[in-house]
Amino acid sequence: MHRIIAILLFCLGLLASLQPVEGSAAEKSVLDQVMERGVLRVGFDTFVPWAMKDKDGEYIGFEIDVARRVAEDMGVKIEFVPTKWSGIIPALLTGKFDIIIGGMGIQPARNLKVNFSNPYEFSGMSMVASTQAAPGLSSLADFNKPEITLAVKTGATSVAAVKKHMPQASMRMFDDEAQALQEVLNGRAQAMVASAPFPEQQAIRNKDKLYLPLGGETFTKEPIGFAIRKTDPDFLNFLNNWVLVAESEGWLAERYDYWFKTMDWESKIK
Repeated sequence: MHRIIAILLFCLGLLASLQPVEGSAAEKSVLDQVMERGVLRVGFDTFVPWAMKDKDGEYIGFEIDVARRVAEDMGVKIEFVPTKWSGIIPALLTGKFDIIIGGMGIQPARNLKVNFSNPYEFSGMSMVASTQAAPGLSSLADFNKPEITLAVKTGATSVAAVKKHMPQASMRMFDDEAQALQEVLNGRAQAMVASAPFPEQQAIRNKDKLYLPLGGETFTKEPIGFAIRKTDPDFLNFLNNWVLVAESEGWLAERYDYWFKTMDWESKIK
């Protein structure tokens, strides 16, 4: 009898050890961790006018407005974690921040590594060209030639866009858009491919050196979403509903128009 009781107690103890520990850190969603910490850590890279520094060294831009509003609606503070675009997804996966809010296009390959929210904006690829190095070129076919060099940002969706639409052209990749643009301004690349409105704004600022070969039109369309780590349905649910509310209020459209359809903010960075 004593032996049977001992075996039963052993089995009960074994079953108890297999049960998850309530409230353990491993079980807590990122949403719970953010609320407990009181700080939302946001990973991003600088893309004008998505995110950039003003004269005082503070971050401003469309994505910065979005990130601040998300944190405000969560009732927490915000911590910006600037990260090179080429390593931003690995940094998210290793827990350096809680979310990517940085103009990230929703793509199947990326979606295998992270979960995306519903899109809160749409972007597209555009092109700005050198008046000296590429005079008179006005179509994708004109740039789809081996003698053409296109500058792009490493890891950005512009890389895939060039491979798909101008596969015969040479491509040079840089850590940030400013370096890629400088390559065109110096005449070492005929054009730069980037998300709108960066090319359009650079053509305005450098009228004597740059032009828009496609007339300012985008040649792709991509949805932009929040990126978070997988297995976190509560956080994803919050973000999807946040997008729904911000869109219905007209807040996202108002912020987009300010940052992408005007240059009223330019005095803040110069």
